[in-house]
Amino acid sequence: MATTGTLNIHTENIFPIIKQFLYQDQEVFLRELVSNAVDATQKLHTLARAGEVSGELGDTHIEILLDEAAGTLTVRDRGLGMTAAEVEKYINQIAFSSAEEFLERYKDKGGQVIGHFGLGFYSAFMVAGKVELLTQSYQAAPAAHWVCEGTTTFSLEETTKDFRGTDVVLHVLPEHAEYLKPHRIREILTRHCRFLPIPIHFEGEQINTTTPAWTKKPAELTDADYLAFYKELYPFQPDPLFWIHLNVDYPFTLTGILYFPRVKEGVDFEPGKIQLYANQVFITDEVDQVVPDFLMLLHGVIDSPDIPLNVSRSALQADGNVRKISGHIAKKVADKLQGLFADDRAAYEAKWPAIGLFVKYGMLRDTTFYERVQGACLLQSVNGTYRTLDEYTAFASANQTNKDGGRVILYTHDPQAHHSYVAAAEKKGYDVVVLGSPIDPHWLPFIEHKLERTHFYRVDSDSLDKLIDKGLERVSQLTTAEEAELKALLEPLVASAPGSKLELHPLGEDELPITVAVPEFQRRMKDMARSGMFGLEGLGEARTVTLNTAHPFGRRVLLQPEGERRTELLQQAYDLALLQQDLLKGPALTAFLQRSIAALS
Repeated sequence: MATTGTLNIHTENIFPIIKQFLYQDQEVFLRELVSNAVDATQKLHTLARAGEVSGELGDTHIEILLDEAAGTLTVRDRGLGMTAAEVEKYINQIAFSSAEEFLERYKDKGGQVIGHFGLGFYSAFMVAGKVELLTQSYQAAPAAHWVCEGTTTFSLEETTKDFRGTDVVLHVLPEHAEYLKPHRIREILTRHCRFLPIPIHFEGEQINTTTPAWTKKPAELTDADYLAFYKELYPFQPDPLFWIHLNVDYPFTLTGILYFPRVKEGVDFEPGKIQLYANQVFITDEVDQVVPDFLMLLHGVIDSPDIPLNVSRSALQADGNVRKISGHIAKKVADKLQGLFADDRAAYEAKWPAIGLFVKYGMLRDTTFYERVQGACLLQSVNGTYRTLDEYTAFASANQTNKDGGRVILYTHDPQAHHSYVAAAEKKGYDVVVLGSPIDPHWLPFIEHKLERTHFYRVDSDSLDKLIDKGLERVSQLTTAEEAELKALLEPLVASAPGSKLELHPLGEDELPITVAVPEFQRRMKDMARSGMFGLEGLGEARTVTLNTAHPFGRRVLLQPEGERRTELLQQAYDLALLQQDLLKGPALTAFLQRSIAALS
């Protein structure tokens, strides 16, 4: 006997509201229906294990059926099914009550609401004008046939059905005919359902892996298994450097595998490489609230039923479990890095060029992460030697200090561009490290503060004898009067560059006769401006020009007859210093080349 009724809901326009809230994630309807089918099947297996289901369960796979001519899409399961009374309870009452509660809670959030779960079965009406439910319970009861056409009325009657389980039949609206196309359905199933725990069949084949790698224990997997799973997720990516298997059951449930990819030149922080699942149901690849931002470079999967869904992004940030999960993931990554360093330092050093930027960024962003990984943070010298921060500060304390006893660490962002400066430093027995990643201009002041009494200077930022104190007395080869005469000749040349100042110091005969230095602080500010920091554009160009009074060049200039020859020699030496700093441009560079060619003839 057929019955009709009114759905237990107070909002008359519930279906337009459902469509409005879920429109941006419209394809989610299929995930919701398949997830319901998985739940029904898993519950049946649970009851069978408890001895509450008699007989064999038979094949319990889920099928997705398309009938383009009839305009229907069917999700069929062979789960525990429902009686008419259960349809009345679970479909006609609870679902809509939950929907109303959801809408009331987030009525002021507008488009910020993420409609992943909560509306479940009724998400079908986003694409269907009519939905039918044919269900046969595992219990001894007649099958039930429920029909609703997107209004608050329904019909429910007894029917016959050949097998246990539920068919949800969607009569797809003409404007949503894309969901009757096999390629579109396969695309949605592959994205949302590829790792569900119950076999899902579409067009005669199973489209999912029911036991993906992250659901297994690490002891059950080989390196080949981890690499195969990575290739399944990212078919065209090179093999990762290493990976972390997450497996937590208290105080929250968290599983997953995170991979360290091989970072391409230029560092492409491409979003969407970490996928979030809840009980193997794909949720999103926007995991910025669950995974710390400095870990977004990683690839892989995390799965947790304890991450709240159907909430706004701001509410997700404030959730206690989300914060705990985020912190745990950061800790596991730090532990992995420390373990790799301790277990095989040589292998870790080989990976450092690929992971160094990531480690430094994490240190900048998270104090706790810094504390955990600072012992595994490396500095690479131009000669290829690696030292930890502690090792390098000990080296600098013994070999490279300033007049105040502070440690001096020389660095270059480009060993080839600074070859002459690096060679001069090595000749004096100093070491130079390579710091050329985009994060280094930001990381340097941070690490200087952390290490205390430690100063990083680019190898071309000033005279080595000024930066590092060896206790040597440098003596000028010029009298006071000669120094004044040379200063008067050089000042007009230096004054042509705004922001430049002239100094005279005895730097040693092995130093250049004239040097040009850009202050370390200003150079860093410019590097930060180039990396996109607003408010630092348009910085002035301060320079310090030093005439080396311990070099015989000064006396050689003064031995020339008074006139243009003296100025010409000083200009040539000054231009060489500018050229070495890549500061000689335009007409000044052309004039320098012409003078140099003339000197050869």
